Amino acid sequence: MMNTPVNGLSRRGLLGGVAAVTALGAGAGSAAALSPPKENGRRHGTYEDQPLAWPGYQGVANFRIPALAVAPSGDLLAAFDKRPIGGDSPSPNSLWQRRSRDGGRTWEKPTVIRQGLESTEPGEKLGFSDPSYVVDRRTGTVFCFSVFSKDVGVWDGDYGNDDEDRSIMSATVAISHDDGETWEYRSLTEIVKPADCRAMFASSGAGIQLHYGPHAGRLVQQYAGFFRGEGEGDAEIVQAYSVYSDDHGETWTMGTPVGTEMDENKVVELSDGTLMMNSRENVRTGRRWVALSHDGGETWEDLHRDPSLVDPGNNAQITRAYPDAPQGSATAKVLLFSHADHVPNDRVNGTIEISTDDGATWERKRVFDAGACQYSVVIAIGRDEFGLLYEAADETITFARLDMDWILSR
Repeated sequence: MMNTPVNGLSRRGLLGGVAAVTALGAGAGSAAALSPPKENGRRHGTYEDQPLAWPGYQGVANFRIPALAVAPSGDLLAAFDKRPIGGDSPSPNSLWQRRSRDGGRTWEKPTVIRQGLESTEPGEKLGFSDPSYVVDRRTGTVFCFSVFSKDVGVWDGDYGNDDEDRSIMSATVAISHDDGETWEYRSLTEIVKPADCRAMFASSGAGIQLHYGPHAGRLVQQYAGFFRGEGEGDAEIVQAYSVYSDDHGETWTMGTPVGTEMDENKVVELSDGTLMMNSRENVRTGRRWVALSHDGGETWEDLHRDPSLVDPGNNAQITRAYPDAPQGSATAKVLLFSHADHVPNDRVNGTIEISTDDGATWERKRVFDAGACQYSVVIAIGRDEFGLLYEAADETITFARLDMDWILSR
């Protein structure tokens, strides 16, 4: 627990400041607000979790890679890989989705976003992996980005962007106009995989829609790509980039890649409209990469490691706690970050951290699972209430409802 003042806020000031701004904040979605009890003036809050998929569930050997969204209706959508034989692409994975109509208290049986083809015949196997949701609040459209694989994955894919070529790793997006009940599909391979990119994938979890400034309404999804080295004979580099749409997903544009040792990366809109990228490392030093964009994800600058954010080589999530807060407000500066808070290499100690100054400092932590914690995603689902979807022990896809009082309590 850190008690040192940050931007004039002591620990008591942090608690009081967040309590004050949460009284004004409202998350995206219609889940009912909770009113956690207080005893002797202390916060306790609410944290409730439950498994959504585990080894053997529905007769499936393995599940991985969580994604989470609030549909325009207020339903919660949780997506993940159904992995019949285990393993990343090019395994014949499918994208499964579970739905909650009561703020995450109960969940319906799985439905299919995109069905893989489990075939042992040469030239037939198909797989879809690594889901990430983006929701357009203006049109009510839900997007689910994913990998589309045939015979190759990240490590053995070829250059090129022909979806019919089975040696090419491809990219696709599923699109729903009815809150994720039904889906249609589009290829993004030609957009997100330029000539010098051998393999790429959408960072799983959740993308964003911008609220502020000249790019308000823009949809943004992050990608990581394996590119040719900058000079002849140079080693391959791993770069991060945004893919964005200003016409509600009719067309998409790839931004300029950044970095050389990047990996799965997420983005958050700060209180002034600046975008902050937060990335896993491809080369392990135990800390996260951070970069800033002042043009809505088209270009990135000030790439640096954040010494305060631990990274054991794992996908994480950064999000604004109150996505509908007014631009420049104290409420808009409150960020949450979910990750495995452990180095050097163990994916354990699942933790949520909080910042009240647009991510300049991270001054309070709350452990949600001291055991195994691989990929995670956290989003606002109601007034002072948040949804967390993560991979717990045995790669169990676990959903938790939690509130700000729980994050701030100890």
